[in-house]
Amino acid sequence: MNFLVSYLLLLIAHTPTAIAFGPNPSKLSSITSSTSCITRLFSTETSTSFQAPQTEIDRRRNLAIISHPDSGKTTMTEKLLLYGGAIQQAGAVRQKAEQRATASDFMEMEKERGISISSTVMNFDYNDLRINILDTPGHQDFSEDTYRALAAADNAVMLLDGAKGLEPQTRKLFEVCRMRRLPLFTFVNKLDRPAMSPYEIMDQIQEEFELETHPILWPIGDGDRFKGVLDRLEKVVHLYQKPSVRGKKAEVVQVPLEDTKRLEELIGDAELFEKLIEDAELLDELLEPLDIDRVLSADQSPLFFGSAMTNFGVQLFLDKFCNMGTKPIGRKATLKVDASKTAEKIEDIISPEHEEFTGFIFKTQANLDPKHRDRLAYIRIVSGVYEKGMKVSHNRSKAGKKYNLAQAQALFGSDRSSIEVAYPGDVIGINNPGNFAIGDTLHTGNTNLAFPGIPSFSPEKFSYIRSPNPSEYKSFRKGIDQLLDEGAVQALRQRNDDGGGPLLLAAVGQLQFEVVQDRLKNEYGVESIMEPLGYSLARWADGGWDAVDKADTDGKLFGIMIVQDRWNRPVLLFRNDWKAAALSEEEKYLELKPWSEPPNFDD
Repeated sequence: MNFLVSYLLLLIAHTPTAIAFGPNPSKLSSITSSTSCITRLFSTETSTSFQAPQTEIDRRRNLAIISHPDSGKTTMTEKLLLYGGAIQQAGAVRQKAEQRATASDFMEMEKERGISISSTVMNFDYNDLRINILDTPGHQDFSEDTYRALAAADNAVMLLDGAKGLEPQTRKLFEVCRMRRLPLFTFVNKLDRPAMSPYEIMDQIQEEFELETHPILWPIGDGDRFKGVLDRLEKVVHLYQKPSVRGKKAEVVQVPLEDTKRLEELIGDAELFEKLIEDAELLDELLEPLDIDRVLSADQSPLFFGSAMTNFGVQLFLDKFCNMGTKPIGRKATLKVDASKTAEKIEDIISPEHEEFTGFIFKTQANLDPKHRDRLAYIRIVSGVYEKGMKVSHNRSKAGKKYNLAQAQALFGSDRSSIEVAYPGDVIGINNPGNFAIGDTLHTGNTNLAFPGIPSFSPEKFSYIRSPNPSEYKSFRKGIDQLLDEGAVQALRQRNDDGGGPLLLAAVGQLQFEVVQDRLKNEYGVESIMEPLGYSLARWADGGWDAVDKADTDGKLFGIMIVQDRWNRPVLLFRNDWKAAALSEEEKYLELKPWSEPPNFDD
């Protein structure tokens, strides 16, 4: 898929040192020296320190959940919230009348179709740790939203369907995690149904990803014979019974592995008991030991088996993740030494211990509260402390322009609660006055800096959109503008169009268009008409308009549509891959690229 290739190529260029090698202390020496360099840049002009306490940094964990559609990702999220104490009863993706809806899928279209359309954030305290969970869409049409969420993550869990193993979307998302060197946990789900052999799944991951897995929780049976799991670290068997009330915690009996007599009696299946003892001995003999440094550098993946639907193994996974997952790590940024357009730019690593507040926006969302038509920007804090009422700079605003963060909110799906402070690793929501976009950086201090922008990728579907009712145009325009700010789709226009011409929407998949129309109708009360175009991919011409004009004059752009993006940069639309590849090879001065990045600074 063109979209994934574009993303992986861009990640190679932007993978920072801290992420590229994981948080292994022996490989993070560069961050220490970087911090001292950055501190000098800031400290010459400001005396206020927003440095975060080390104890608060150390207790943060965040986790993105990725999977192919229908692997149980949203159900897994619900059960982590249940065992984390954030909810009292887990919801159902497709709920019956007596069941509550999920916390993470709150849009009407998500409830109707039983799929995740937008990434959501949920945070809660668990065993003295602060956990931030990012639930991502599984459907490939919403891949761009998933990749943005992964930009904010320090850890990821790859959820597999036990009966299917690796699937196409899982493979694509794994490559993204690998390029970012995210510590990756693997949870094989749906063991309450007939499943592949756990050895077969291990071999599949090893052969396709060249990734060594280390089983932490080992299953005892599958389908109707699924009895529980062996915790190989503690040598304790956890035998489960389904909860008496749907959505409540499972009942569990813990038995030491060495207590074979009691185990055999409780399992009640001689074949499963013998296989458990045999597997336990075999795994101890054949496998390399768990190496936490290799886990954190993404060279070894802790492997878990269980069932989110029946709650088997979920709390054990949560406990192990809290012990093994990495705390917040540093990120590469570009620093501008003064406000002039010709100012020197320095690349360095901003560590969580840096004395200034920094963070980047990876998502915006409109109408979390439809009654107030609010707009929220999701910020991943990289360093420093958020304090209520603090003033921050914005990387794309004029030098000296400050924004007052009068209120921040902790996020829990569509629910929010006001907070006074937040720390590195946290994801908070702030009011978006309309100036903030996905990929933007906010920071304190007088030295402007920017984290790598979150790019837009080559869309594969194109359609004009218009309102059939002139009387509704104002509401239609407002709705479209806010949905475009969210990155729900991209907007393209004819060259030199200042906003009065036809609006061309561009998306990775057809479902994105359906979401836009559905939200326009349900949230803004307006109808819309889509008029598809027969183009299949886009390329940004980094050579600029002069290069495009030259190619057009020379007759090289026949059958290619020329448009501009929101930054007025040239974009070429093609009907097939062959034409795009040929033009890129023959007219190199066009500098065609399958992605675009927002400007880092107001240059």
